[in-house]
Amino acid sequence: MARLLIRALEISGHTVDVASEFRSFASTPEAADRIGGEAALDLQRLRAEWAAGGKPDLWFCYHPYYKSVDPFGPDLCRAFGVPLITAEASYSPRRDQTDWAPYQARIGAMVRNAAVNIGFTRRDRLGLESAIPEARIAELPPFIDTTAFEGLRPAPEPTRLITVAMMRAGDKMQSYAMLAEALTTIRHKPWTLAIVGDGPMRGEVERLFATFEPERIDWLGERGADDIVRELGRAGIYVWPGCGEAYGLAYLEAQAAGLPVVAQNTAGVPEVVQSGLTGLLTTEGDVAAYACAISELLDDAMARKTMADAARCFVLNERSLAIAAKTIDEILCTYTGRKR
Repeated sequence: MARLLIRALEISGHTVDVASEFRSFASTPEAADRIGGEAALDLQRLRAEWAAGGKPDLWFCYHPYYKSVDPFGPDLCRAFGVPLITAEASYSPRRDQTDWAPYQARIGAMVRNAAVNIGFTRRDRLGLESAIPEARIAELPPFIDTTAFEGLRPAPEPTRLITVAMMRAGDKMQSYAMLAEALTTIRHKPWTLAIVGDGPMRGEVERLFATFEPERIDWLGERGADDIVRELGRAGIYVWPGCGEAYGLAYLEAQAAGLPVVAQNTAGVPEVVQSGLTGLLTTEGDVAAYACAISELLDDAMARKTMADAARCFVLNERSLAIAAKTIDEILCTYTGRKR
């Protein structure tokens, strides 16, 4: 998403410079304390560059939260009078009573003082509004570069399911486990599953699907962007539960390829899948309901085709990079008064 934001800004006529390669992520409060000291040299460099006449028109920070505090922007913008913008900032009140509290406070101050905070999901917007009512918030729905999909001519195999996801611990593994369990309950249906992805948990994922006949699971491994577009274009339904997904750009890519989606109604997934129109969203954690939704689309060719067409139209017409570029330019002009 950070790369997409840079491209959207450039398309709308802005020049984007990456101010620093410094990595501010900290896994523990103790690590965060060390990082603060390590950032001092870069902060000193930037301060000297700005003082020499190189200050930007605005500072844009993507995804600041308690484990990844911006060590430069707030100080520099305050000292040089430069507008500060955040995108996908996150504030977690439950961290206020932990050792992360000082870093939470810095996020709160940043959001409070920002010219505007760009929110991608309703959940994040409500979180900021609840914690920091005075924050200025603008909406930019999740988007993708649809170029590779615009010339695609989908040729779906109706019973070919597909998922595209990394194989790693945590939410991804939980989604793989839920998908395998759901498919077990409908193994009497004539489906196959293509899995695009790889990662450190590859062995564990393979074991989850070991009870199925080998010919039902097509292990495609890691693939390049063009290959993924082609694989999506020949599948019938995109299946991925989406446990803990912030929103999931893969859902937008699947829909751009003309695939109806079956996912859970959880986290930020409803921001990218229109339930009942471009796919089916089931109750979080309900494996039986999830399996039933897949089965429903396998059995109903008309519903599958209707949702596929709506999904492709939705992403190409509403969630493209070009549309996002126009929206983000309007946001910057509105809240900072600065034009490209």
